[in-house]
Amino acid sequence: MASRWVPLESNPDWSSKAGLVTSQDEFTDVYGFDQELLAMVPRPAKAVVLLFPISEAYEKQRKEEDAKIAKDGQHPVDPTILWIKQTIGNACGTMGLIHALANSNVTLEPESPLSKFIELCMEKSPEERSKLLETTPLFADIHATAAAAGQTAAPSADERVDLHFTCFVQAPSPPSRDEGVEVEGDQRRLVELDGRRVGPIDRGVCGDLLQDAARFIKDTYVPLSTSLEFSMLALAPPAAEDSA
Repeated sequence: MASRWVPLESNPDWSSKAGLVTSQDEFTDVYGFDQELLAMVPRPAKAVVLLFPISEAYEKQRKEEDAKIAKDGQHPVDPTILWIKQTIGNACGTMGLIHALANSNVTLEPESPLSKFIELCMEKSPEERSKLLETTPLFADIHATAAAAGQTAAPSADERVDLHFTCFVQAPSPPSRDEGVEVEGDQRRLVELDGRRVGPIDRGVCGDLLQDAARFIKDTYVPLSTSLEFSMLALAPPAAEDSA
């Protein structure tokens, strides 16, 4: 990888600095997979960001799945999804949040770092986007500030961190969008966006993003690790204030 950043905690406070209008949407903690805990998250959830431990079992599965997708392909993924190849060490936290915000219907401040970056990325390849992320100061400074302000002491940029961020969004199946047909129900897909992977990965039919992402994480990620260092965030509207 070309450079390394200080690892970012599971703390998305930088999103407002990057340009998210937090009066419309914000990142909120998801406290577990049980239905009553998922019900605490305001709807509609627009993205899910997962922090998970990297294990040998996960790395084996990741490499096998990437090789299979590269060889045999997968269900078509919406071509308008913005995905960035990760080339910066320890940047997965910032990339996970960028993937969430850039692929969701959220309001961004005009001329903010995020709106500028998305505009610059539109006509670029995933590799060109990663190069842009390497060279632009738009997010490196925000990332450094957020990492330094974490709840625990920030490790050095060279320290090995066996935790990783990935992101899940909901997207229409490409044929429906290409044909200009309104997408409903089972035509929507759950898509995983991880800069370490071969590209955006289709995870199947998606009816409710939070429910389906939580189910996939519980069934696929959790069994691959004996660690409990999992953390999940949802991009969703702010919780309604209690008027009582």
